Amino acid sequence: MNHEAYWLDASDHSRFFVNAWAPDGPARAVVMLSHGMAEHSGRYERLAEALTQASFALYAHDQRGHGRTASEGLPGHYADRDGWSKVVGDLATLNASIAQKHPDVPVFLLGHSMGSYVAQAYLMHHSASLQGAILSGSNFQPVSLYRSARLVARFERWRQGATGRSALIEFLSFGSFNKRFKPVRTPFDWLSRDPQEVDRYISDPLCGFRCTNQFWLDMLGGLQQISKRSNLAQIDKSLPILIMGGECDPVSDGKRLKDLADALTGTDHHAVALRIYPQARHEILNETNRQAVTHDLLAWLEQALEQPRPRRSE
Repeated sequence: MNHEAYWLDASDHSRFFVNAWAPDGPARAVVMLSHGMAEHSGRYERLAEALTQASFALYAHDQRGHGRTASEGLPGHYADRDGWSKVVGDLATLNASIAQKHPDVPVFLLGHSMGSYVAQAYLMHHSASLQGAILSGSNFQPVSLYRSARLVARFERWRQGATGRSALIEFLSFGSFNKRFKPVRTPFDWLSRDPQEVDRYISDPLCGFRCTNQFWLDMLGGLQQISKRSNLAQIDKSLPILIMGGECDPVSDGKRLKDLADALTGTDHHAVALRIYPQARHEILNETNRQAVTHDLLAWLEQALEQPRPRRSE
């Protein structure tokens, strides 16, 4: 496995940090990864090892306000303006860069948690450039819920400023996540049943930070967009999509993964697969059953790779 780390210029004259892992020989396909909130791309090296052994490359960037990219701005802050469109646009920039490095090689998009929301927004405009998409630890809820939550974020921005970090928003978003797992050892037991993985997250200085009020406004606005069925209908109907997550993930309660799959199939998407893992929590790639999850992911990638797709046009 070969590893390359580099900075990539974004469309708005900023830049973001990229981790890229490639197999020793030619890559049969590339997986482009969009990571979750309050984490970073470097946490996916174990996945990269499994992918490269199967001759897949993995390109994972630190999203705005995250990882090493946060050194260019504020941790937990997309941008002062148009943050959502910029973070979605960064995926298009990365895909274009991948096309230069790996011409005519199929590309898959893997989005986890927050990254799955960014991925869905990307799919609405760029799905024809992909061979398939995987949405991990995702969610699907009514637009009205996000509209109400955004009112709270607006109030907190008025009260604390755009770069303030609201304890109220954090409590409303994550305050109940550990309840079902009592007695709990840490505030992040909801991430995984594996205590070593939870401790790695807690000890990582690039994980677990509180995001800004403007970040929440941006992301909640994005969630409103991707929860509209009319927008989901813009995704290429033939694009293979895998939705995967844990039955005990408090982000989705398991059932909202099925709601997402139903919303896609209800808008005539006919290549949607669903995998829900019993007892698993939020980070299924860091769960006690991660080997089975990785095996299923690789098997799905192999199957999706055989599906005929239009020539990429990113």
